[in-house]
Amino acid sequence: MRYSWNVAREVLRLMLPGAGAYREAITDFTYVGYRIPKIQTAFQIQKSLIHQDPVDTDPRHIRSFVPFGGGPRMCPGNEYARIAILVFVHNVVTKFRWEKLLPNYERVLTTFIPTMAQGLPVS
Repeated sequence: MRYSWNVAREVLRLMLPGAGAYREAITDFTYVGYRIPKIQTAFQIQKSLIHQDPVDTDPRHIRSFVPFGGGPRMCPGNEYARIAILVFVHNVVTKFRWEKLLPNYERVLTTFIPTMAQGLPVS
């Protein structure tokens, strides 16, 4: 399943499971000339802006690929998600044959997440 997991990692690199994270300031501080008061909620990271380079598998760059976060706030279900993704992909690839019902045209709408204009109907 190494190939399948590499495909899944590339999908996670391009489209992360969440949009970002919010944090609450525990003390007053200044950042780039802006004063952030205590208990102010701030948007910490926009995940669509990270992972713009191909996945780095070098173990020295452990934080170069973080689709489920990192450190103490890492998603507790990240290993479960990995297994679920692999089982899903395995079943889709081995048990189904997909055919696009609109083979010549399917526009991608750029919204909060990429969405197919016609819903990508398949049979």
